[in-house]
Amino acid sequence: FMYFTCREAEVCYSHHTWQGVVASVRFTPLTLLLLLFLSWLADAQPTEAEREVWEQVDVVLKDAKGILDELQAYKGAGQEIREAIQNPSDEALQEQAWAAVVPLVGKLKKFYEFSQRLEAALHSLLGALTSETYSDPTQHLEREQALAKQFAEILHFTLRFDELKMTNPAIQNDFSYYRRTLSRMRINNVPAEGENEVNNELANRISLFYADATPMLKTLSDGTTKFVSENKNLPIENTTDCLSTMASVCKVMLETPEYRSRFTSEETVSFCLRVMVGVIILYDYVHPVGAFAKSSKIDMKGCIKVLKDQPPNSVEGLLNALRYTTKHLNDDSTNKTIKSMLQ
Repeated sequence: FMYFTCREAEVCYSHHTWQGVVASVRFTPLTLLLLLFLSWLADAQPTEAEREVWEQVDVVLKDAKGILDELQAYKGAGQEIREAIQNPSDEALQEQAWAAVVPLVGKLKKFYEFSQRLEAALHSLLGALTSETYSDPTQHLEREQALAKQFAEILHFTLRFDELKMTNPAIQNDFSYYRRTLSRMRINNVPAEGENEVNNELANRISLFYADATPMLKTLSDGTTKFVSENKNLPIENTTDCLSTMASVCKVMLETPEYRSRFTSEETVSFCLRVMVGVIILYDYVHPVGAFAKSSKIDMKGCIKVLKDQPPNSVEGLLNALRYTTKHLNDDSTNKTIKSMLQ
């Protein structure tokens, strides 16, 4: 077998020639890590075998940036709501608050519906990346680079969405006011313009979605758990090994100066950090004993150290995601050092 050095692998990738020989070449582990991550950062193109799933997921990912832009620009109707509550007999102020809230609820409905599309996209990717087409997750990630990149992009979007949501209390305030007002209008038999936009049943589901601190991450965690339970013919290791391998790729890229120096921007670092945390949380949900147990294939101490080595302001949300949205952190079997690192 031929062995590439890291530099040779990079050159081969940069000339777009390596995909044609990847099936006949065995890479050293470090070279493979570098090669995989380079493909995620670059424009990894789908092979014919990947194309059907890739195109389905691509439609969803094309809308993801717009969702983040809308969420980042979400200002809420706090002032109108306060004035309406302080002046309950002023019909003009009640109408102004309602008029301000209704279009915002339309946006919140759009975000919720996008979470359902994202979950469906995740199922498609997991189905491809954990199938028995190849014998191990490394081969999947090696030969289905475009799908691995899409999986990483979904996780990056998910963590970014939840970071923005957690710092915007207006979202829940607006939706709570909408539901209270809608209920009062029904009691008084007042026609509620906008009720057709979000009926009561849908409002219940949306309310539960936003009640969670990290709603997109919960959607994906539940979706991954559902995928595993619905595909009992697939060994669970197919899923957990895929997730742990991606976590290892991100950790090594972030902690190795030679690789870290190749990052062209801080946004690349953020991308890698979010993907790492995302796959850890999914792993923790689907693995029988979770990500923090001794038998876990994820180096949790190393991953937490990588996070703590970043500027605090840039990773507090990610550390909180590990603290508060994982399933097994507080298990008795979790190493005390790990718990201490996350305190």
